[in-house]
Amino acid sequence: MSAPSPMPGPEKAADPTTDGRSVRWDAHREERRRALIKATRRAIHRLGPDASMEEIAATAGTSKSVFYRYFGDKSGLRNAVGSVVIRQMQDTLTAARQGATDPREGVTAMVSAYLQMAQTSPNVYFFATLPFDGESRQSGELSSFFDSITAMITEPLRHLLGDPESPLVGYWPQAAIGMVRTAGELWLRSPEDPSKPDFNTMAGQISAWLFDGVGQFVSPATPDRSATAAEGKS
Repeated sequence: MSAPSPMPGPEKAADPTTDGRSVRWDAHREERRRALIKATRRAIHRLGPDASMEEIAATAGTSKSVFYRYFGDKSGLRNAVGSVVIRQMQDTLTAARQGATDPREGVTAMVSAYLQMAQTSPNVYFFATLPFDGESRQSGELSSFFDSITAMITEPLRHLLGDPESPLVGYWPQAAIGMVRTAGELWLRSPEDPSKPDFNTMAGQISAWLFDGVGQFVSPATPDRSATAAEGKS
């Protein structure tokens, strides 16, 4: 006769001391990571978007190895900074749109908020949004950010863009985002000058281009060159 199987004993409880240490360590790592992201933003604001990891670490008062331990490489650090910056911009743009009473006012308010935040630190903006060599311009957090802004623009404009079921409805908002970003970044890079518009004026100008086109900027006195040429041949 075979011996009876031993009765299972009680399961060993997890060591609460070990679990507590793990939780505290995770919290410490997350707090340290946030501090390094803040230090990076300060360093980039001061040094420029092309600052090296060594320069960033020195300005932050630590070593490159610490940054590599938490972020892997410079691309990982850029993505971490970009995630924070873009989330803040997204929240600000959402709030700006909610206070608008019509689509055009909403778009203008969002463009104004976007330009104002980017102008707060152009160096940090470009570090967070411009791709490194070999990366796509629309990647990761940045792609999600502009996709969400496109959706914000599309929804209130559906009744102005024709058949709401047509794929054409999405074309104008996508094109609008391209114009906002390109014009905005050119504006950010332009040197400070008395003739340079402030962010509200620039937002109004971009909105006018989007909603009114360039016809308003063409002088009625400008001769029609094709008509003039035809008259010269007659």
